[in-house]
Amino acid sequence: MRELVFALEFRGHAGAVLGSESKRQARSTAPSQTLSTVLEREGVRGRVDVVAGESAVLESRVERFGDGSFVEDGTIAYGSAGTVAFETIGRGWVAPAPQAGWVVGGVLWTITTGAGAFAGARGLITSNFTVSADGEVIDDHFTRLYLP
Repeated sequence: MRELVFALEFRGHAGAVLGSESKRQARSTAPSQTLSTVLEREGVRGRVDVVAGESAVLESRVERFGDGSFVEDGTIAYGSAGTVAFETIGRGWVAPAPQAGWVVGGVLWTITTGAGAFAGARGLITSNFTVSADGEVIDDHFTRLYLP
């Protein structure tokens, strides 16, 4: 068993599913990137830099509930390497963000299947995201996969 740990920042859009009050869909992409964190006396400096390589594509379906919670399932294609499918563990949550017109939320997903280089994958993805009133999504993932 091999463990693979990485982080990606996805950007894209989310919107309502036509004819539904509670269902939404989202699509976002993440280029190959490096994330850096520097701890300094003045605070913390974080940075995301795009590097050469392929992009990841996330497509998901979301069902929101009146209490601000939601469930989600979908797929992530990690370039031409392969894909994983995921679903929410329990429920995620969303609430108004400190920035006017945005919401903030978080969710924990379990990997249900994988294909290509991710065949037999199991593991977890944490998603920490913000969404604007017009559907702009910024979604930061921390992923821990176990590969056979």
